[in-house]
Amino acid sequence: MINIITSHWSELLTGFGWTIFSSVLALLFSLVIGSIFAILEVLPNKIARTIGKIYVEVFRNIPLLVITMFFYIAIPMYIVKINGFVAGTIGLTIYTSAFIAETVRSGIQSIDKGQMEGARSTGMTYWQSMRYIILPQAFKIVIPPLGNQFVNLVKNSSVLAFVAGFDLMYQGNAIASTTFDTINSYLVVGLLYLIITLPLSYYMQYLEKRLV
Repeated sequence: MINIITSHWSELLTGFGWTIFSSVLALLFSLVIGSIFAILEVLPNKIARTIGKIYVEVFRNIPLLVITMFFYIAIPMYIVKINGFVAGTIGLTIYTSAFIAETVRSGIQSIDKGQMEGARSTGMTYWQSMRYIILPQAFKIVIPPLGNQFVNLVKNSSVLAFVAGFDLMYQGNAIASTTFDTINSYLVVGLLYLIITLPLSYYMQYLEKRLV
């Protein structure tokens, strides 16, 4: 295993960097998109609720690899040229956002309805009430499941390996195929994923204790 690290540290470092970059982008965009669709799911408007529900149910029940391959193959063929990294990150974002939407929705619905009514009675609009009263409380409640989604997102970023996304798994596959040392190659990749996910997991636990 040491030999794999010393001989291929530049490839591993490259994969490590691309994995973090993809994960951060997907995390930020999936949180925003997921929150938007979570709000749609709880709006009084039936059409908006239906749109939110359809988005969540469709992308939550399609395998991540299928979504990623669609963006990798179909989008460049018919719309615009994108590389594997972009396709993989978009797929990861859309897939994760569906789960985040359900998580945030459950948080919103756990807030007593009287708080929305009270905020509206003070002159706030629906969106002001949601932004300043409901969402801050909802996010505090759903910190643990959101943390799990963020950790899963990092692990799911390995899907980039299937579309030449240059991530850790892609580099691990390349190293294993050239050295024929499959076990040690993937052990090193697994350790590098742990370096990313463990601090994230502990930070979310810290945040939960601090805010909840």
